[in-house]
Amino acid sequence: MVGERSGEGGGSEFRRVSDALHSRLVDGTYPLDSLLPPQRELAREFDVSRDTIQRVLRELISEGLVRSKQGSGSRVVKAQLAHMSAGGGRAGGSTGRVSLGPIIGAAFEASRVTLDVFTLTSESLDAHIRVQAERIRVRAIEPERIAVRILLPSEDLDLPYPRAKDDPADPRPQLRLRDITRRHTASLRNALRDLHTEGLVAEVDVEVRRVPLTPAFKLYVLNGTEALHGPYEVIERRIQLDDGEEIDALDVLGLGSALTHYVREEDPESQGALFVSSMQAWFDSCWTLLAKS
Repeated sequence: MVGERSGEGGGSEFRRVSDALHSRLVDGTYPLDSLLPPQRELAREFDVSRDTIQRVLRELISEGLVRSKQGSGSRVVKAQLAHMSAGGGRAGGSTGRVSLGPIIGAAFEASRVTLDVFTLTSESLDAHIRVQAERIRVRAIEPERIAVRILLPSEDLDLPYPRAKDDPADPRPQLRLRDITRRHTASLRNALRDLHTEGLVAEVDVEVRRVPLTPAFKLYVLNGTEALHGPYEVIERRIQLDDGEEIDALDVLGLGSALTHYVREEDPESQGALFVSSMQAWFDSCWTLLAKS
């Protein structure tokens, strides 16, 4: 059996593998209805024990992202998809479900990229940013400027989720949330700033502010012309704390939340144009009047 990496505890190894698998679900490495690699293969790849892999898989199952069946492996049953709004598609107002990755990828093909995000954590955003950073490194896209603004809930805000189901006053679920948020915010910030340091993007501006609001929805405004918007669904699931203890909790779906894609059309009275304009105005007002660095 493969042992845990030397110098790191089971909690840090669990989080390392969990972050990696969540990123692969976000970027499409493991698409909807695909099978994850066998546990033994994952343990070998990440140089961790089978027990660590099994604990990560239990987390994915509790989030409703993966379903495991004895003898059949672990299958992806939920992925973050965007539902095209009526009349809001790129091609003739088509509707349907599309992967979120290509929408963000198309936005990063602009010479000047702006991305305004309101979210509970920055976990999914981090994965998307790192995918685009790699595209820039291989010269698949060459933006001249990238400006990202992120609104996150204030750290001293008493959030209704995540909460321990049996002990709502238990601070550990929210401490875990803050750790996840800080880690992914630092990761995406470094990924973008490295592009400027390496001379690949002339201007990079990443700013994070905290706002005294509980996110009931996730919002991305892309280049001022498109918006992705969707509510967080409250669920009951087991979460693993940093010390390895698993508890029943009330939490929300992030990666698996359903988003609707709106596009600003030429007609200023169209559904897409009105929605994108209103969401941009809402974000700007919170950013200017409520948020603090």
